[in-house]
Amino acid sequence: MRHVVATAGHVDHGKSTLVRALTGIEPDRWEQERRRGLTIDLGFVWTTLPSGADVAFVDVPGHERFIGNMLAGLGPAPVVLFVIAADEGWCAQSADHRDAVAALGIERGLIVLTRADRAAPEQVSSVVSAARTELAGTGLAGAPVVVTSAVTGRGLDDLTSTLDAVLAAAPAPDISARVRLWIDRAFTVDGAGTVVTGTLAAGTIARDDRLELVGTGHPRTVTVRELQSEGNPQPVMTPVARVAVNLRGISTDEIARGDALITPASRHRTRVVDVARVSGLEFHAAPEHLTAHIGTAALPARLRPFDADHARITLDRELPLAAGDRIVLRDPGRRIVGGGMIVDAEPPSLHRRGDARRRAMTLRDRPADGVAAQVARRGAVTVGHLVELGVLDTPAATPPPGVRVAGDWWIDETTCTTWSNTLRDAVEETLNRDPLSAGPTHGAARDLLGLPDASLLATIIDDAGLESTGGHLTIPGRVSGLGDAEDAIAALERRLTEHPFRAPEADDLDALGLGSRELAAAHRLQRILRLDDGVVLLPTAPAQAMRTLSGLEQPFTTSSARKALNSTRRVVIPLLEHLDGRGWTRRIDAGHREVVR
Repeated sequence: MRHVVATAGHVDHGKSTLVRALTGIEPDRWEQERRRGLTIDLGFVWTTLPSGADVAFVDVPGHERFIGNMLAGLGPAPVVLFVIAADEGWCAQSADHRDAVAALGIERGLIVLTRADRAAPEQVSSVVSAARTELAGTGLAGAPVVVTSAVTGRGLDDLTSTLDAVLAAAPAPDISARVRLWIDRAFTVDGAGTVVTGTLAAGTIARDDRLELVGTGHPRTVTVRELQSEGNPQPVMTPVARVAVNLRGISTDEIARGDALITPASRHRTRVVDVARVSGLEFHAAPEHLTAHIGTAALPARLRPFDADHARITLDRELPLAAGDRIVLRDPGRRIVGGGMIVDAEPPSLHRRGDARRRAMTLRDRPADGVAAQVARRGAVTVGHLVELGVLDTPAATPPPGVRVAGDWWIDETTCTTWSNTLRDAVEETLNRDPLSAGPTHGAARDLLGLPDASLLATIIDDAGLESTGGHLTIPGRVSGLGDAEDAIAALERRLTEHPFRAPEADDLDALGLGSRELAAAHRLQRILRLDDGVVLLPTAPAQAMRTLSGLEQPFTTSSARKALNSTRRVVIPLLEHLDGRGWTRRIDAGHREVVR
């Protein structure tokens, strides 16, 4: 089993010394860090615990100037070693790191007192008591405490066994989840190319996987060339683990800390989120312009409070975010202001007076802003999009009461009823206003309702009790009439009954007062048959023509058909093409056809 643990604690309290003692590996990667004895950037070391569990440590800097680097290491980690020097006790950056742990919602870890060889027993007890008090409002409130000294070796065995127990109690990560690997390093390896590293908290990555890189530029698809963990090649990596991913077809110049590798089309990218406060200052008291830390990303953000505990955050650029993600907010003076949890990664626009107040009321009652409310706000939404937003954990989720299923879409029942009533009213109004109308088209119906997808229309039509005929919507059982055109159509029928294949000319139709609308209505009612080139016959004409054509010598010419039907080329050619289309006749060459037996 693999695990990732991050350190936290005040500068110079022995975080790097501690993990070096546990692993035998130097965590400070830069010569400058080792020369100054000051961790500046993230360090990565690993070891195997007595149980056989594989643990990678992310060692973070403690100095206030490098708090951004600290948050990049702590952000994706599920477990923390909170380090406090026994001889110095709780210090300024101890509070900063505590605030980060609280904002990130980290609930598992240990409190480790270092440098116990420099402190008297009563001092150790005092520091433990102070640490318990300071961490009372965080996920580490009940964390075990281990007293250590890297110099004498005191407590190191106790630390590894306690850490083993804490990690054993951690829930198993979801190996089938969508991948989101927050990148903390990008570099080039000779002969291999671009390599990025990060903490894989969920999902599985394998060689040749295609992932989406989301960063400062446009999202692009990349391919996993190779994988490593702790210096060893791996065909597949599962969580929780430190992972090095060799990417094909992209340079390090196109990647930066704070970018993310995700399962393609698996997460909603957004700049605007609504959040609930989980720690720190009330939002009304926080600065408007802040730095937001999410995963390994740090970017400018603007805070718009709704009330003390809810706000809208607008980020400087898009990130792949979902409900439940944590955001750490920091002011320009490097102080951690507090933290929020995303409750809506696709919040509604606020334009009208009072929208912010109404939004605050909705967010205060978060159960009402759950799955059903998210569907209701959109009217209809795909299950996949709800998963992207973090509203659903899986596409196989059961829809809540008040939500209907239509293929891949979930539709709000109330919205569905409104759409159905609106559509039926529109169809009835159209047919009452214009008896010759075939009814609204499918496209007009979709535009009227503002449906997000054409596939939803069938459900709305069914709910509205409507009928679809020839791409038009009408009322089932409706008795259609021709109104004022009835007499003209009857006269046309009498004329064609006497001379079935002598279709009237355009002037004849105009004289009868029959325009395209009247003829279209008569065609829908099967009173006439409209062929190409404006040819109008009776619906019985094709069958009548076949009886005559079957008696001709086969194959027959267009001219012989014209003579046999006592008609003209203007009529016969569209009629023969109509018969070809029905499969009743077959064209042999430019001048001959035959009846299909």
